[in-house]
Amino acid sequence: MNITIQSPARRKFIVQTAAVGTGLTLGFEIPFGLCEADAALSTPEIGVWVVIQPDERVIVRVARSEMGQGTITGLAQMVAEELECDWKMVGYEYPSPAENVKRKRVWGDFGTGGSRGIRTSQDYVRKGGAAARMMLIQAAASDWGVPVGECVASNGVITHTPSGRKTTFGKVSVAAAKLPVPTEITLKNPKDWKLIGKPVDRIDDTIGKVTGKQIYAIDLKMPGMLIANIKECPVFGGKVKSFDASKVTGIKGVKKVVQVGDTAVAVVADTFWVAKTALDKLPIVWDEGPNANNSSAIIKKMLEDGLNADEAFTGNTNGDMKKAMAGSGKIHQSIFFYPFLNHATMEPQNATAVWTTDSCQAWVPTQDGEASLAAVIAASGLPGDKCNVTKINLGGGFGRRGAFQDYTTQVVNIAKQMPGVPIKLIWTREEDMTQGRYHPVMMAKMSASFDDKKNLTSFHMRLCGQSILHAVRPAIVAANKGMDPLTFQGVFNAGEHAFGYHFPDYHIDHVMRNTHVPPGFWRGVNVNQNAIFMECFMDEMAEIAGVDAVEFRRKYMDKYPRNLAVLNAAAEGIGWTKPAPAGVHRGIAQMKSFGSFVAAACELSVNKNNEVKIHRIVAATDCGYAVNPAQIRRQVSGSFVYGLSALFLEECTVKNGRIEQTNFDTFNSLRLAQMPKVETIIIEGGGPEWGGIGEPTIAVAAPAVLNALYRATGKRYRTVPLKNSGIKLV
Repeated sequence: MNITIQSPARRKFIVQTAAVGTGLTLGFEIPFGLCEADAALSTPEIGVWVVIQPDERVIVRVARSEMGQGTITGLAQMVAEELECDWKMVGYEYPSPAENVKRKRVWGDFGTGGSRGIRTSQDYVRKGGAAARMMLIQAAASDWGVPVGECVASNGVITHTPSGRKTTFGKVSVAAAKLPVPTEITLKNPKDWKLIGKPVDRIDDTIGKVTGKQIYAIDLKMPGMLIANIKECPVFGGKVKSFDASKVTGIKGVKKVVQVGDTAVAVVADTFWVAKTALDKLPIVWDEGPNANNSSAIIKKMLEDGLNADEAFTGNTNGDMKKAMAGSGKIHQSIFFYPFLNHATMEPQNATAVWTTDSCQAWVPTQDGEASLAAVIAASGLPGDKCNVTKINLGGGFGRRGAFQDYTTQVVNIAKQMPGVPIKLIWTREEDMTQGRYHPVMMAKMSASFDDKKNLTSFHMRLCGQSILHAVRPAIVAANKGMDPLTFQGVFNAGEHAFGYHFPDYHIDHVMRNTHVPPGFWRGVNVNQNAIFMECFMDEMAEIAGVDAVEFRRKYMDKYPRNLAVLNAAAEGIGWTKPAPAGVHRGIAQMKSFGSFVAAACELSVNKNNEVKIHRIVAATDCGYAVNPAQIRRQVSGSFVYGLSALFLEECTVKNGRIEQTNFDTFNSLRLAQMPKVETIIIEGGGPEWGGIGEPTIAVAAPAVLNALYRATGKRYRTVPLKNSGIKLV
């Protein structure tokens, strides 16, 4: 998306790839609703999703955010499928969050997280494409004076079947714009799809990303723009006590030193480097508050105590676990630990804003444009109709840029102190690492009982750790009588995170223990640790029962055919029943989350008892319908990078109340040479449920590797990251 800012005072910008011209607009009248000067570019408004220009270009409006996952391409594919346009002519643009609110949320949910980009908007965006096709055909039929039923559309061309007469979408777009939007819309049968299911090229400027021409929010430039750098109290819950601005205001290029709320101080300067170096020299005294003595050891002790607490929230239960366990001859227990994790987006948090006494405009790399708009309105002190947000493509999100809009609030607060001046706030990497919204810390005590014939008689999963919803969506917790249902991802009793096993007597519960470290939605969220807890313990139970790990799973999956299908596909793909090469060991895991059924099987070898080489991972995914198979394969591989980095290398620890890891030297990630070969098997289970892709598979890589690592070393690793146990990935 190529963006040129022409005049910040008039708040006008043009998205060059989406210039509207004249023609059919299935969208809003003034693009992005920013200023009266854009009115001449607009076209009559019909519907909401498509703009068709006289030169045959098709612009699909996308409410979701693009952060590398390919959502824009997938959504555009679905619109184009029903529209019957020429894919080579398709582009996109983001609608405005302010216009969405003004229009009673006509574009629906702007939130891009929980792998919802395609799966929860597929129905209405396809209908938008179908409605546009019907209107274009009606316009052509009326012009020709023939029955609409005699006309068909294909590849951007409308044909009158009896006569063979043809016209193009662009030629009838103006006439089509005058027609009413149809209310009776029939979508194609999946068997008739021509574009959905095809590995088409992405439309979100891949070449621009490779060449560096792609514009991210951190690249944004405006006339008269100043750059701000910020420091917030390094201890969560602390505040600014004092600072001496006089020590840096004389530095060339420094324009202003400002306090931002109660917790932060920023320097505004001509350039980022001047702002950063001045801020580093600025004497700041922090009131670190009551959390200054907290540490990882204290937090872990709190969780350990919770594993044995009497009171817990029940997420899933069947039968009488306590009675069954009390009457069993053998009880096996294991304790697992999963740490805090940072999102570590390649583009640190940043945003740009211009504030005046009667308007506030912000440019934000956001996973939720409406959340950003809400933050702008709240911070600006202006009425909602005086504020707007422009969405810019993200240099990574992973959950950090959705519900959490602290960086947006900060830039508006700074801009308010310099009215009329465009202010771009850029966090340092150190600020990004130490002011995150972290994957919640969690422990689990897993228990299972067996009879004298080694049959499983009961199962108990006790979780203890943070609740994200308690911090972010407390109303949901209150509605569930204090329980956080999200904690039970992958092991819940129903829905998109349903449990995939049916044990005779089992109980899964959670003891909530919240820390001062703010939790957040981290790619995959709670299914990441729950998959490790569950799937590693499945292998432990299989070993006690004396049954092959795959066969043991199959025994309890008779009621879950789609879970079983991905398990079988991964097992077959890795060659589970065949001997592995000498020195190579295998592991497997499966899980359902975000509406998709996933499984992974791996092969690895270990040298010197601690050097691990993962040779290959076979991943099976059933997401219901595969919109773009090529993109699915990329997302699966990318999720494994994320999951394996966390397994081997990543953690955030607390000392003196603050996060210790401040950059990539202490919060590392996989290198290309360490990444195994990934073989993706796509299963289309169909049905009414569409599953996600970006998050489900991240969870199964780690337990598959841990299970294989046990077979290679004879040792169970139940605490991650593995670097703390001396394990290296080579």
